[in-house]
Order: sequence, then structure tokens, then C-alpha cells
Amino acid sequence: MRALRWHGRHDIRCETVPDPRIEDPRDAIIRVTSCAICGSNLHLYNGFMPGMECG
Repeated sequence: MRALRWHGRHDIRCETVPDPRIEDPRDAIIRVTSCAICGSNLHLYNGFMPGMECG
């Protein structure tokens, strides 16, 4: 599947990642058909969130 992945400040890439799998009985897998970015996501893009890890 394709996913947007954060690799660092101002570095977000659309990459192929493994398909999700159910790991817990309460898990659910959903299909996202569209998305958008909102202002609060800019904190992630600009690198202002402590604890963010590459990928």
C-alpha cells in the first residue's frame, strides 16, 4: 500500500509500505479514499513536534 511518511523537517514522501494487519481483536483496517492537510499538521511538517521519528 502507499503511505505518506515523515522523514524530517520539510521532508514528507509517498512510499510503498507493508499492508496493515490485525494484531489485536479490537483493531480495524479501513480504506482511506481521500485526505487533506489542515493547519495543525503543519507542526509535523515544520518539525515542531518532539518525539517524531523518521518513517
